[in-house]
Amino acid sequence: MKNTMLIRKTALLCTLLALLVGTHPASAQTSAGTNQVARPARPTPPTRDPHTPGYVAATELPDGATPPVTAEGNFILGPTHDRAPEMTVQTNILQGKVYDFILNSTDSKIYPGIMREPKTSGTLDPADPAKLIVTTSHPAPYTRHLSVYVPKQYVPGTTAPFIVGADGPDRGLFTALDNLIAQHRVPMMIAISIGNGGGDAQGSERGLEYDTMSGVYAGFVENEVLPLVEKQCGVTLTKDPDARATMGGSSGGSCALIMAWYHPELYHRVLTYSGTYVNQQWPPSAETPHGAWEFHEHLIPNRPAKPLRLWLEVGDRDLFNPNIMRDDMHDWVVANENMAKVLAAKGYHYQFVFARNAGHTDGKVKQQTLPQALEWLWQGYSPATK
Repeated sequence: MKNTMLIRKTALLCTLLALLVGTHPASAQTSAGTNQVARPARPTPPTRDPHTPGYVAATELPDGATPPVTAEGNFILGPTHDRAPEMTVQTNILQGKVYDFILNSTDSKIYPGIMREPKTSGTLDPADPAKLIVTTSHPAPYTRHLSVYVPKQYVPGTTAPFIVGADGPDRGLFTALDNLIAQHRVPMMIAISIGNGGGDAQGSERGLEYDTMSGVYAGFVENEVLPLVEKQCGVTLTKDPDARATMGGSSGGSCALIMAWYHPELYHRVLTYSGTYVNQQWPPSAETPHGAWEFHEHLIPNRPAKPLRLWLEVGDRDLFNPNIMRDDMHDWVVANENMAKVLAAKGYHYQFVFARNAGHTDGKVKQQTLPQALEWLWQGYSPATK
């Protein structure tokens, strides 16, 4: 209770400071003269204690240590986040090849493109504080980057496992895979790192792709990206869902779970940093009115367990009320803590990491933990036999 009061007081202080400097959303309008307000700067999140009442019980690790790759459950990282050796390029091992592409919105039948006007946000729905009204979003073209990592060990004509990542290109992932594959700690796999279509959150192309609670983005990957990868990179990608993984950070993290949740016949393995399991879906949906907050509020608790394996991370200074919505569904730490609770209650195979001295999608934490996370994620995998 004391910690909750501190968080609310911190949020109130940030709002008061914004008023003093004239950046409160109510004090600004767009140059177009609409009722949409300028997007305010994100307030500094408070530091949360992993032992806060109501949070999951977790094992405190020695500073600098990561959880065992065979363990499940909840863990607390210490404040020091040194780069794992596997995140450094090693010249004495086989290096994979990276193919880079630029995709245009005109190439897509699924995502023709939208954007929210720069420096604009939305307004609260007076009838529902859990909804944001956005009137500055409109159709617009985009380009996205696509990078594909093919390990040197890949034999053309054979079927390969793969991992799909959001907000690409992710060169660190490629380096980690070079080292982990060489050490036989993960299977030989292809990595498909897909850039977003631009912007962030409600009204943006990225928000539409990553925050929408549906199978649309997985369909985009399946029907428009994977065939291109196979054709242009000369690879054959597996259809086995146990040999397919998704990963991402922030909304890219919630997107990774959305892909597997709505299409478990396609993906069984999910890795997320600072997953946006909050109320950020736009346009809103009557089926999931609270967006990705629904995962821990209703979907996972009330549905039969799916054949998914999940690795999740959140930082002690992760996002808290970063926009004008005050619906009690915009605390990234609470959201990820709740995810750990419901995953445990339903008997999922999962590992949850609470990182001290860490912000939102903290780069140092990823440099420290990604090799361990990937190795944990692929535990239990065995190639399908014909």
